[in-house]
Amino acid sequence: MTGATGTVARVVVGRRRVSLVVLAAGVLVAGLLSPTGAFATHGDVSLSGSNFEIDTDANLKVDHADPPSIDWATVPETRKAELFTGAKDESFREGTKEDTAVPTVVTGSIPPNKSDLLTFGVYLEKNTAGRFLHLFWHRVQEPVGTTNMDFEFNKSAQLSTNGVTPVRVAGDLLIQYDLSQGGSNPTIWVSTWITGSNGETKADCEAANRLPCWSDKTDFTAGGDATGSINTSSIPAGEADGLGAISPRTFGEASLDFDALSGNDPCVGFGSAYLKSRSSDSFTSALKDFIPPTSLGFNDCGAIKITKMRKHAASGAGDHPHAGVTFTVTGGGLPAAGVPAVTDSSGVACVSSLPLGSYTVTETVPAGYLGEAAKTVVVDTAASCADATYVGETVRFDNMPLTDLTVSVSSQVVGGTNSKITCTNLTPTPPDPTPTAFDDLSETVKDLVPGTYTCIVVIDP
Repeated sequence: MTGATGTVARVVVGRRRVSLVVLAAGVLVAGLLSPTGAFATHGDVSLSGSNFEIDTDANLKVDHADPPSIDWATVPETRKAELFTGAKDESFREGTKEDTAVPTVVTGSIPPNKSDLLTFGVYLEKNTAGRFLHLFWHRVQEPVGTTNMDFEFNKSAQLSTNGVTPVRVAGDLLIQYDLSQGGSNPTIWVSTWITGSNGETKADCEAANRLPCWSDKTDFTAGGDATGSINTSSIPAGEADGLGAISPRTFGEASLDFDALSGNDPCVGFGSAYLKSRSSDSFTSALKDFIPPTSLGFNDCGAIKITKMRKHAASGAGDHPHAGVTFTVTGGGLPAAGVPAVTDSSGVACVSSLPLGSYTVTETVPAGYLGEAAKTVVVDTAASCADATYVGETVRFDNMPLTDLTVSVSSQVVGGTNSKITCTNLTPTPPDPTPTAFDDLSETVKDLVPGTYTCIVVIDP
């Protein structure tokens, strides 16, 4: 998601209290419910308020008559499948860990006991009770021993130097789906990417000894905000929503209360997600297989992109980007003081995480320029400044440089001549009772916009 704006949610995550900043959207901060919590009646372990079925024996079809039940086979989820298996399968180089900011991507087969991944899916449910995030993973076969699947949610659309995974920014999310050998109920851990921008130190890292890193992971399985399960029996191809026949313990799903995760922030700024597997449930174990990121389109809020241009003769004819100009966006649900944004070298400033509504954009006019009046912008399209293809609202301001005009006369013989200077088209006019006449020996008119000005000088002896 950015000029980002947001709120701060706080949660105790281990050794000390860490501030999790919600930028451009909302940082997911919460965990999963144990099956003993209060669940909806239409599913065995579904979240209360959600219409999505999470059955003890996970599957993809609607099993319960309680309306309006939904499941993977009835929703338009975002789904990403592994492109290759075997020798062409994308994976992370041996030794890559969760805290590796830019993993090295290699190709090569992933042994089945290392959770060779096939597909993952993400769906954001919205109903009168709130918002709920649903996830599923699908793998080749059950691995030996404990296993782990991690869903990483990223805000930035910019790819890292490996050309595959996004650049991590503060507030990115890691949902860790741990499953013990023989278990059917997952333990979910949550970490956020911390950079020190909110006062965090390396003591707040789960495993690394320096920033940036993933924060202390927190077990939210008993937190009351989510649930999950895996399939303990086979799922026939006809009931697998296009995934093919699924053998036992190779399909898992989870539901999370998204309002609890985002601190009830109305904006969601995660642009993409991807799935990866670890060799064990140890956070420091090596990463193995992964399915590259897919775009999510999770965004209930809009953005305003401000373009600032100016005339500048030394840079050539035409309009030129104006960097370093401050704007303030007010209105909507923003604080009364508004949100500032400063133009970059391209003359552009962007403000994300704006609930749909009407806003006012006001320029702090730089000295020496004639600015424009504040402009009203109606935000009615969901968008983020981080979108690869920006579809949000745009507004442009143009500055005109101002010039001071000085006209002076001086008789070489003191008192030898009288002089009168008359100028036309002056806006503003000279500050005296005869506005078109320069009747002093020297007079200056300030803040003239570019134009043609005519001055007649009469020297009378």
